[in-house]
Amino acid sequence: MLHEVVSREEWNKARSALLAKEKAFTRAGDALGVEQRALPWVKIDKEYIFESPSGKLTLSELFDGLSQLFIKLFMMEPGQIHQCTGCSLEVDHVAGLLEHLQNNDVTSTVIAPAPIAEIEVLRQRMGRRFPWVSSFGGDFHRDVHTTFAPPDVTGSGNLVFYKDEDGQIFHTYSNYGRGGEAFLGIYRIFDLMPKGRNENGPYHTMVDWVRPRTMYGKGGIVERNGRYHPQTCGCRVHVEAS
Repeated sequence: MLHEVVSREEWNKARSALLAKEKAFTRAGDALGVEQRALPWVKIDKEYIFESPSGKLTLSELFDGLSQLFIKLFMMEPGQIHQCTGCSLEVDHVAGLLEHLQNNDVTSTVIAPAPIAEIEVLRQRMGRRFPWVSSFGGDFHRDVHTTFAPPDVTGSGNLVFYKDEDGQIFHTYSNYGRGGEAFLGIYRIFDLMPKGRNENGPYHTMVDWVRPRTMYGKGGIVERNGRYHPQTCGCRVHVEAS
């Protein structure tokens, strides 16, 4: 890897110049956070019912006694046996933060459109300990505007809700697509590594490198939806990625 090599004194000078830009970026991020929290809210008057391993839960019950709720919408359709690679990476980040979030009045829950029995198979196979419920058969995904064409395919996203002392629930924030990178701390590490994000093809996205954590070291290709293709399969997907 070719790169400029300088003395410590020259490096310190370059680092100080970059530090000024980093501090400006941090302050801009702080200001953006203020604007994000200042978004107008939408009151939720409709009752939504979710299936959990222990039975039915309302949206209010997902707060689990706290006032703030962070929801990860996981791309897992009914009958889907593979797991979305990007969603899997994101929930792996949040899984280690549960106690920290709860101690600061935030409940974190994952929701997918697949039936709860199918979700439980994946959750137990991956050893995941966070709350994960099903919106199967309901309108929740469509009502919060995460459903895209074709009409029966739901997208990934992140939602924030607030419940006041009277029990009223408000939708306060959402993001989708690359907005979810804000919750992927691994990218901040990659961005500082000499090789960067290593998204150099064929897709030029995280699909170039990310896999469900049980799929590393197996060779072949893992699609965005988690479907595995061995090196010898020769199918269209494998050929296009080679």
